[in-house]
Formats: sequence, C-alpha cells, structure tokens
Amino acid sequence: MSQTAKANPRGTPSQDHHTHSGFSQEHRPDPSNPLVSVYRWHLAPDGLATRRQLRALGLRPGGQDVVAELHRPRRRRGPLVAYLYRIDRARPVRPMTPGRAAALATAMRARRTCPNCRTDMGYCIPRSLGMCVPCHDNGTATPTWRATP
Repeated sequence: MSQTAKANPRGTPSQDHHTHSGFSQEHRPDPSNPLVSVYRWHLAPDGLATRRQLRALGLRPGGQDVVAELHRPRRRRGPLVAYLYRIDRARPVRPMTPGRAAALATAMRARRTCPNCRTDMGYCIPRSLGMCVPCHDNGTATPTWRATP
C-alpha cells in the first residue's frame, strides 16, 4: 500500500487503490503474480472449481497454486472471494485409513462428552456453555473455563 493510501481496518478495497478488475491488490492470493485472473460471480470459465466443488467431485487441489479468483460483490463490505483451481490438475481424495477414522471418532466423542457429568450427550457440547445443557440449566457446576481461583 502506498503512503498516500488510507489504511482500511476492515480489509475492504480502498477507493483510491483499484486494479483493472476494480479490487485492490490486497485481495489477491499473491499480488506479485499477474497470472491470477479475477472473475465476477457466475462468470468463471469451465474447467475451474473451488475446493468445495472439487470435493464434491471426489478431488482435491493436490498442491497446485490458485489459478483464478471469483469475486462476489457485496453492498457494504468487501467482496466475497473464492479461489479457483484447475479440475484437470486436481488429484483424487486420499482414502480414509482405519487410523484416521479412529482418530476422528475419538475427537468427536470428546466433543460430545460433558466434562461435568461425563455423559455422551449425542451432540457437540456448546463451547459457550462449557458443559451439556442439562448441567448448565441445573446450575450445579462451574464450567472449567470459568473456574474462579
């Protein structure tokens, strides 16, 4: 950003530093790379996809760099930016291994277990409460994150 440009705390494009696409250089993944194209919402060419679209196809970016950006303008804030990857360079998603499945199951079980009553509630414990809803409603325990010394 130049010395004359106003610093914008929200990270939205500044009015006096626009590129040919109408968005600031700050919104590009690599400002020094002019090969990254910027497309408006719904105007990206075929053969490009976001991470979610690749995942729906059973693919992953596979280490390739971002080839384009998709910008969706918003009224009062900066644009929503989606990074696009080439579908022909994408690789298949790695298969789930037994060890990875066990680790994910353990992590999810820990998120469902109330630290107060040690019960698997069947849903993820709200981080704002720090315990299951029945324990919070009873008011009998102090959440671990709110413990007083």
